[in-house]
Amino acid sequence: MVSITPYAAEKVREIALAEGLQDQGLRLRVIGGGCAGFQYDLYFEDKPTEMDELFESNGVKMYVDPLSYQYLDGTEIDYVEGVHGSGFKFGNPNVSGTCGCGSSFSV
Repeated sequence: MVSITPYAAEKVREIALAEGLQDQGLRLRVIGGGCAGFQYDLYFEDKPTEMDELFESNGVKMYVDPLSYQYLDGTEIDYVEGVHGSGFKFGNPNVSGTCGCGSSFSV
């Protein structure tokens, strides 16, 4: 299962409204890259594919492809704001290590 905190869900709805994408779901992917091997990828998408895992958390529809799901199972998405910037943060129990800047991970 993949979930999103109430605050992160609020930010997703805010972004969707600003971009005119209110009827779309949030696509979550794991892609190769970064200094630790994998990176998270988020974007809005019209509808899921027939192979996707579907989740809804705090009113946000999320679509995850089967390959990404093996790395994302149990992940909670939050939104953080701080001195060094703001953005979505992934609490992923499958991660064994991250890079120094925190933008990529390994399993």
